[in-house]
Amino acid sequence: MDVLGGDGAVCGRLGRYLARDGSTGARVALDFDRPHAGVVVGKRGSGKSHTLGVLAEGLAGAPGVAPVVVDPMGAFTGLRAAGLDVVVPRVRASALDPRAWCVLLDLDPASPAGTLVWRAAAAESTLDGMRSWVADCEAAPAARRGAGNHLALAASWGCFRPDAPSARALLDGGAVLDATGYRGRALQAVVAAVASGLYEVAVSDRATQLPWLLVDEAHACATGAARDAVDTLYTRGRAPGASVVLATQRPSALPETAVSQSDLVVAHRLTSERDVSALASVQPTYLAGSLADRIPRGTGDALVVDDATESVCTVRVRERETEHGGDSSTATSAASSSG
Repeated sequence: MDVLGGDGAVCGRLGRYLARDGSTGARVALDFDRPHAGVVVGKRGSGKSHTLGVLAEGLAGAPGVAPVVVDPMGAFTGLRAAGLDVVVPRVRASALDPRAWCVLLDLDPASPAGTLVWRAAAAESTLDGMRSWVADCEAAPAARRGAGNHLALAASWGCFRPDAPSARALLDGGAVLDATGYRGRALQAVVAAVASGLYEVAVSDRATQLPWLLVDEAHACATGAARDAVDTLYTRGRAPGASVVLATQRPSALPETAVSQSDLVVAHRLTSERDVSALASVQPTYLAGSLADRIPRGTGDALVVDDATESVCTVRVRERETEHGGDSSTATSAASSSG
């Protein structure tokens, strides 16, 4: 078995080499022994979520590493069969710094309401504490009312809990965060808190298993308030051993560092010119020909670029060993279930 990016001491099976004539060759595995920063991209239905699930399966079965999967679409609950806990994500308000709170609530930190939210986040560790601090502080009524309304909105999302599990607890065997009940800024809050928590655990040397953060639909939840925490994993995560992989159908909507700092790119079919250009903008010098021309068109086929070994290959991604929940509904299936 050929292993990309290392000597194969700790690895996960990805698939098989795919020849130009459509035949498959030797097995291909990904090196998990070293940390990686990567992206999995492809248009809807091309296999990107499937590939992210294959990575999660491999990580769940490998020693010394633990995946934490952010699942906005319910595609990864089947990973319970691989030994991962499936939980509704709850995060602590203190996991977001004051700046992130202002970005999350779309408040200018210099505005009256934004200033109060910033100060409340610096002074309190829980969302209830922040709301009480704002209600009791000496400030203009309009500023207190604005800040209070924004914090009440955050409370309505249901993702903030003072007793939320720590990032270290999530690494105890790994976890799938079933975020299907969250949208927009609530998703960003979850990604921001989890990304910053995993990085801090890695830096503190408290991790018994090296963290891998896998995020599906990353164009929707790894931006905004989550951008800084995700950027930190891409730019500073390798040294302490923290890995991150974002999966998206819109690479042009990802944070710039997600593509520019990736040492692992798995590219399924893309048809949008903007998305192809975003990926091609960081084409490695050792890639012969155009990256856009090398991306395969078949569902489940992908171009894999591994910067650690400066290697490029086309792979047919293997079948999932656990159930994949990301398939689209059809009129036929709906009629069958109702009948």
